[in-house]
This record gives sequence, structure tokens and C-alpha cells, in this order.
Amino acid sequence: MGRILEDVTVLDLTRQFPAALSAAFLGDFGARIIRLDLLPTAPSAPTGRWNHEADLIHRNKLSVAINPSTPRGREVIRSLAAKADVIVTDWQRDELAAMALDYAAASAARADIIHARLSGFGPEGPDQDLPAIDELAAARTGAMPMLPQPGQPPVYTGAGAMHAMGQLAFGIVTALLHRLQTGEGQQVDVSLFGANMYGSALDLQAFLAIGHGDRLLNPISRLDVSNPMSGSVYMSADGRWVTLTMPDTDRWWPAFSGILGIPQDDARFDTHEKRTAVNRLALIGELEERFRREPADHWRRQFQEKQLSADIIERFDFPANDPGVYANRYIIDLEHPSFGKVKSLGFPVWVSDSPARLERLAPCVGQHTDQVLHELLGLSRQSIHELADAGVLS
Repeated sequence: MGRILEDVTVLDLTRQFPAALSAAFLGDFGARIIRLDLLPTAPSAPTGRWNHEADLIHRNKLSVAINPSTPRGREVIRSLAAKADVIVTDWQRDELAAMALDYAAASAARADIIHARLSGFGPEGPDQDLPAIDELAAARTGAMPMLPQPGQPPVYTGAGAMHAMGQLAFGIVTALLHRLQTGEGQQVDVSLFGANMYGSALDLQAFLAIGHGDRLLNPISRLDVSNPMSGSVYMSADGRWVTLTMPDTDRWWPAFSGILGIPQDDARFDTHEKRTAVNRLALIGELEERFRREPADHWRRQFQEKQLSADIIERFDFPANDPGVYANRYIIDLEHPSFGKVKSLGFPVWVSDSPARLERLAPCVGQHTDQVLHELLGLSRQSIHELADAGVLS
């Protein structure tokens, strides 16, 4: 069976993690991803260690290395762009224009091209040309001050960049479907600012609806949650944290109180109003004390046995060793030619009949220059060698 995107050629003009990984996602489903590595590239000293980041964000790609400082090099780059169905980039707009790789120039060479860009703050407005730096975008969304406990510095999670990666791939596939129906190309822009806003969508939407309130503007102590059984965390005996998500306390209280040893008919907590308002602090105190009596694994067994909406907050070693992660190919085992057996992130999107596949690890710079220029542009081997001798290619 063919791959979903096997007829799509993508020119990868990316420097940053989210845009580069977005292009790799397209390659996972069969697109031919041609990564443009600009010469001269600074030589990197060998470390003897696996470049795990490169093998994630540049998997399933071909590398073409071209020197853009020469007229012939720029001509070859523009020829590659004219053959591409999609350009994926995170370059600044003035950089793209200087190389004739902006949408105006690219669509003049190929009218149905899809030009997809990761920006900092969107294609319109006064900040349209600010750089695409995720932490700066996240700083403006309002979420960072709400993440830590009160009195602690704002927290940057990096999650917005991952939202942007998925949104950019989605925008590209949507534009490809539009082109399939109409024959038209178009621009796609996903900003780190917008992606970070959607990372806080529930809270931000609530603020837009209400427009005020300390709980939407300031961090909340874990001991000051409005519902002790939802959105709250408690320390267990071995120092690991329990998290609860049971907003409908009437539904969960009988089983939940049972595993903690609190009488179901305890007069302090026998109604939702008492649990979440009248005696909220008393219930928090009870939960604090009782969860500390047993280690986290005990509580997980209890949660699973009673089918409660609660779990343990884990570290990275949990997904790294979880059998379900491997069954779903969220992590995959690789046989690396230089480093032997290694583990890498796999494929978060599951498609039953045409799944994502790892065809190749990240290429060396210029590894596929000859192949791509011969197959895509029809250059002869002699012409390619002459360009290499002139310092245009690697």
C-alpha cells in the first residue's frame, strides 16, 4: 500500500526544533523531505555521542548542501523550490525575500506551491517581523506566572513549541487538501504566540468570558484549590505526588473515601457543598495526612481497582519503560549504525492502514546532494561534479 504523502515533495528551510520536527512528521507519512543545508557549515567537533536531537527532527529527510553565496548556488536553490510542493520554513521574511524564497517569488515560479512558515507573532500586526523565539512568545501569553506556586518565579515549559509543530503540520495537510480540490496553492502561518495561547486555551477562554478575577490572573496555591478532589495534588509516603481529577464529588466520594479510610457518611463531608466550600480546608487537611501514609504505588493500585479518576505524577523514566508506549510506537527501538541499539521518540499519530514509518535516520550534511539534483532537477553527473568543484555543492 502506498504512503499517504508519497507524492508530496517538501523543501525544508528550518533552523529550529518545532518547524524541523513538523517537516519530519510529513516525512513519517511518506513525503519526500529535502533539507537544505547552507554552506559553508561550521564543522562540529566529534563528541563520540549520539546526536539524538538530529535523529528526531531530521529523520526521514534527504540533505542537500548548497552554497548560497554564489549566483549558481542561489539558482540551484530556486530550482529546488520550484520543484517543491511545499516549502516549510522558520526563516525571517527578509531572509526569505533576499533568497527569492518568500511566497511571492516561490508562487511566481510555481503557482500551486504551499508556503508554510513558523513565525513568532503571526503574519499580520505590528509584531509580524519579530523573531520566532518560543520563550519570548510564551512570555506574552499570560500563562507563565500561573504555573508555579505563589511567590515563585514564572515557569517556561516549552510546550508551546510542540503545539506549534503539530499545528504547522496540520496547516500544511489542510492546504494540500485544498490544492487537491482547487489546484490552488497558498500561504500557511503558525505563530509561536498563537500556539502558546492555545496551550492555555481553557484558562484564556475563561478569562475572555469573565474578564477579571484573581484565579485567572495569579497562581493558586495547591492548598487553595476550590475543589480538594479536582486539580489538586498530594504527597505520598515515598515523596511522589498524587493527582486527583474528580470534579463531580458526589459521583466519586463513596469509593474515594473508602480507599482513604474516611467514613462515607462523615458529617463534615457528606455533601458536595461541604467538601468544596464549607469544610474544604478540613478535607484538604485530611487528604494531606492520609495520602502520606502509603507510597505512590499503593495509591495507584487503589485508583485502578476502584476505577477512580486519579493517578501518580511520574518522571521521564515511566514513559521510557511503559509497555503501552512501545505497543503504540510512541517510543521505538533503533539499530544505529554508529551507536548500536538506542531508543527514540516514535510516532504520536496512529493511522490504522497507512502508518508512520521510519525510513532513514537523520542524514549527514550534503549526503543526498548528488541524488536529489540528478533525480529532481535532471542535472547530469558531470554538471554536479563541476558545481562541487566550484564550491557550489557539497
